[in-house]
Amino acid sequence: VQLQAFGGGLAQAGGSLRLSCAASGRFVRIYDMGWYRQAPGKTRELVAVIGNSGSTNYADSVKGRFTISRDNAKNTVYLEMSSLKTEDTAAYSCNANVRIHWGRSTVDAWGQGTLVTVSS
Repeated sequence: VQLQAFGGGLAQAGGSLRLSCAASGRFVRIYDMGWYRQAPGKTRELVAVIGNSGSTNYADSVKGRFTISRDNAKNTVYLEMSSLKTEDTAAYSCNANVRIHWGRSTVDAWGQGTLVTVSS
């Protein structure tokens, strides 16, 4: 399973960015998909996660500003980020919990980080 993320870049505080992450390869089902971020000098933290039925969960720091969604037909997860703050600056990575074969345990797949920089 490969995850490829798109959409990072530079934004001004108060602005918006959209991230997307597409899964490819051989698998039978994707369960939770999510976004994590790691700022310089800090540990990685969960930003948002979405189940395959659409249930969502957000970090308190992004609630009301970020929206996670997914397109199951395209095996893609999105993160709409608005009202960006300088503290949102980080490398954002996508994650998917995937079942490769029926009867086997699921695995966690990670995409490469995409850098989001928010300037004041």
